[in-house]
Amino acid sequence: MKESPCIGCGAVLPEIDGPTHRYLGSSPACWAAYSEVLAREFADPALFQRVHRLTVDTYAVQHPGNPSPQSIQSVAVHLMSLRNLIEGASSNEWATKVIREAVREKGGFAWLEPPATMGPITLLDVWWSKGAAEHENAVREWANSTWTAWATHHDTIRRWCSSVMGARKRPR
Repeated sequence: MKESPCIGCGAVLPEIDGPTHRYLGSSPACWAAYSEVLAREFADPALFQRVHRLTVDTYAVQHPGNPSPQSIQSVAVHLMSLRNLIEGASSNEWATKVIREAVREKGGFAWLEPPATMGPITLLDVWWSKGAAEHENAVREWANSTWTAWATHHDTIRRWCSSVMGARKRPR
């Protein structure tokens, strides 16, 4: 079977026919693998609670697609969520609240030029993991690697977080 890199993350996967997301840029094989990773998380409530937010955010920013209102907002809100989870040690609930507030800022974000490489870790590292503990570790490593790949834009993302959340206090 012929293989090719995913147009988003660069992971090399078999070429298959199948669905993709309408504005996230991924290959059908990568989208299928992502669906399997999500199914694993939904099947394990504890795993879901610990890493699902990171999984969704990381996949979205590793597959930014092309500039459009939807993809600009998607990349912005998922990068803000990653920032809060990784740098701010925020809860999943707080990161989700940031996303909810940010989506109200229609047209308030600019396209961030994606990094030349999305980092050495991709969804495949999570997909290949065995067991909940290995899955969780793989997601955390993937999220950190991807956040690092977007380093050029960290100051912008931090400003967006401050602007969106303003004077709101983060719950402890």
